[in-house]
Amino acid sequence: MSSAAEPAFDASVDAADFVPEPALPEAVRQRVIALAAGVLTALPFDELPVTLRKVAKFAPNRRARLGGAAIASQLSTDPIFRQRIGARVIADAGELGAAVLSGVLPAAADPVEVAALAYLSRPAGWRDLIISAGEAVAAQAEFAAIEELVREAESRAARAEHDRAVAKVEADKLRAELTRLRDEMTGIQQEQRANIKALREAQAALKRANELLSIEKGRAAKAVQDHEAELRKLRTKLADAEAAKGDFRQAARESRALDEARLWLLLETIGQAAVGLRRELALDPAKIMPADTVAADAPGAQSPSSRGLDSDDPARLAQLLALPKAHLIVDGYNVTKRGFAEMSLEQQRNRLVTALGLVAAQTGAEVTVVFDGAERVHGLPPAPRGVRVLFSRKGETADELIRQLVRAEPAGRPLVVVSSDREVAEGVKRHGAYPMGSDSLLRRLSSR
Repeated sequence: MSSAAEPAFDASVDAADFVPEPALPEAVRQRVIALAAGVLTALPFDELPVTLRKVAKFAPNRRARLGGAAIASQLSTDPIFRQRIGARVIADAGELGAAVLSGVLPAAADPVEVAALAYLSRPAGWRDLIISAGEAVAAQAEFAAIEELVREAESRAARAEHDRAVAKVEADKLRAELTRLRDEMTGIQQEQRANIKALREAQAALKRANELLSIEKGRAAKAVQDHEAELRKLRTKLADAEAAKGDFRQAARESRALDEARLWLLLETIGQAAVGLRRELALDPAKIMPADTVAADAPGAQSPSSRGLDSDDPARLAQLLALPKAHLIVDGYNVTKRGFAEMSLEQQRNRLVTALGLVAAQTGAEVTVVFDGAERVHGLPPAPRGVRVLFSRKGETADELIRQLVRAEPAGRPLVVVSSDREVAEGVKRHGAYPMGSDSLLRRLSSR
């Protein structure tokens, strides 16, 4: 049974004039299936092909998805079924359907929708409409690809600009640090000159005292018989003066040795830092190359992107530990509870201390690990070579002990503090240390 509104199938077409079905663009094919699935239940059940009767029972949102292949096959092989579907689709399309049948299409009409309606209704020139739709879809895909490339280029340019800004900030920080170190060295040299001057004045005073002592000895010799008691007093004073002289010399030697030790450590760090300065500046790869300044004016130029290192990057930690005379200070429980909290505290400590022994052996850096609560720990195993294990006293936290360690070091020595505690990181950073997150150390240990 046929509907009165559907076009009659022309059975008089000569088989010799048969033209194969065109290959539909994927977008047009999907739209044809969606249109057919939408009106499939509008056909009487006895007019539905047997293969589609089960599909017609599906929910509307599943009909095109599950029965799409069967609907497409039936449309391409069953002209009568296609005419029935096309009549209902054209009627539902309203003015656009009438325009497709008349061949006069609106300028703003969707080419995919027009091609789908033309395929189902088969007006004059319907094959050309399908070809035009395929070309329009290809053009839209090409235009979308071009827009995506433009967006990617703009994104890369924005990232490059950000990286250049970060590099400039880091360079300014390094310059400021170098200036501060130079000022610090100048102050130490001035202090050393003042100490040398004071020592010379003390030596001159001692010389004058010795001269006065000789005079007194001469006078005492002349009056030995009459001033025996006075001579004993002078000898007592002489012994006191000799003892004071020895104490003064010993104190001067100890003070000078301590000053020279601090000065040597700082000068040794600065000297080796001059050799490793290139390595330190290369913590982040160069964000711009000389050729980039020329390529910036060239049309369509693209520059390679770079990647910075953050506080949880093990590569950043490795570069810091490679600095001369580096001192690694670790917030023990902050690391272990983040990395292997399922263990007991004793197992956490042993695992971390053992792993830090390997770090000390590989890098040559001084390593200190700090834990809370010495009064709760008994029978500790010996620490590995190169690793110092400290526990906070009663009433003191590991964070406070870490800050004391940082303040005790001379300015200019590379100090690396591993802790994810924000207050600890900010506190040690104010004293010139490099704060690193606990994940940077855990990732380094897990990669060994």
